Amino acid sequence: MKDVARIAGVSHQTVSRVLNGHPSVSASVRERVETVIEELGYRRNVAARSLVTRRSRTVGVLATELVQYGPSRTLLGLESAARDADYFVSIATVRDVSIKSVREALNHLGDQSVDGIVVVVPHPGILEALSLIEHSFPVVTATSATGGPLGSAAVNQRLGARMAVQHLIELGHTRIGHVSGPMNWFDAVERVEGWREALTEAGLQADILIQGDWTAERGYEAGLSLGSSDASAFFIANDQMALGFLRGVQECGLRVPDDVSIVGYDDQPDAGFFYPPLTTVKQDFEELGRRSIKALLEQLDSGTIPPKQMIDPAIVVRASSGPLRR
Repeated sequence: MKDVARIAGVSHQTVSRVLNGHPSVSASVRERVETVIEELGYRRNVAARSLVTRRSRTVGVLATELVQYGPSRTLLGLESAARDADYFVSIATVRDVSIKSVREALNHLGDQSVDGIVVVVPHPGILEALSLIEHSFPVVTATSATGGPLGSAAVNQRLGARMAVQHLIELGHTRIGHVSGPMNWFDAVERVEGWREALTEAGLQADILIQGDWTAERGYEAGLSLGSSDASAFFIANDQMALGFLRGVQECGLRVPDDVSIVGYDDQPDAGFFYPPLTTVKQDFEELGRRSIKALLEQLDSGTIPPKQMIDPAIVVRASSGPLRR
């Protein structure tokens, strides 16, 4: 840093202000300092900085199920948000939500002196496991889990399900089924509850429920069974199952949306290229990452747990949903 200051003809403090994005540096000075930094290939000494600030500038992420779209996109959103806040990310995964595996993962992150952790574990039991394990850093959950003395950020899954069902009701459908995710996922349970609430409030029956597992194969199996159902529309708990469902119903000789309307969940990047293009509920995973990091940093700065950060999803209407045809 002293070399940068000497060559740029500024003080050590000015270089520090440029590195930290301080507003009290003129544009010309900032440009001169940044040019010298680039020419010298200067990088800050993270270890030395942590000794001064008492922070490692590292966020731990406790995760599982990263093969699934939701958790993997949440992790990408977290990493991007942490980098924007000038933090590194260290990841520890658990294969099962047991006291032993969660403790081992937390110890692994603690050995790296993380400033705090964000939990991306969608299964019941994680809150209990965290409550039974001592840890010296703040914890924020990035799931729709509720309860417990932890900071949290989440997409409002129940609202998203209600949006999907309300969209189908407005199209005239009165027999609306649901293919759920596995019931050992917080998000799947919330989406079932949102589906049931929307139908009940509209005076409609919520009696066509097929349990899924997030896979296109299970969606395909559910689609093949549609011939035995009187439903004219289905809300599918994720886009991957919706993809399989589309194929299944079409192999049964049914047309989408003429004979059955379909709404998915997630708005994964290729949802608009399904046949027909999929109406779905969009989750903003980047915003979830930002809110989770924001909640963690607020807790680090204040020592208090901030209010839960709730993010509203949005419905994206495409060609797979249409008016009821009698």
